[in-house]
Amino acid sequence: MGFRFPVKTKLPPGFINARVLKDSFKRQQAADHEVTVTALKYIARNTALPTRARMEAQLQLAVMPNYTRMTQVRNRCIATGHARSVITDFRLCRTQFREKAKNGELPGVKKGVW
Repeated sequence: MGFRFPVKTKLPPGFINARVLKDSFKRQQAADHEVTVTALKYIARNTALPTRARMEAQLQLAVMPNYTRMTQVRNRCIATGHARSVITDFRLCRTQFREKAKNGELPGVKKGVW
C-alpha cells in the first residue's frame, strides 16, 4: 500500500519521483502546522500550568499525524532525489554538486587549489 496525500500539494520544481513528492508534502505540512505544534509543546512542557491542561496538550500532540512533524522531513537532492550525502546549502548530493561545480553551473563555487 503506497503513501496517499490527504490534502492537495504543490509539485516541487526539478526532478520528481515518489520520494521527492513525499518529502515535499511532509515539508509543506510541517511548515503549515509549525505554530500549532510549537504552542502545544510549550503548553505541555510548562510546569506552571495545571496538569490537566498539560496532559490535554500532550494528547493533542500525540493525535496529530506523523507527517506534521519536522523529524519526518529528510534532506534530498533536488536533481536526483538521493537522500545521502546532501550538501544542504545547495540541496544537491555530492555527485551532482561535483558535476555542476565542474561545469560552472554553481555561482561562487570553484575547484579548490592549494
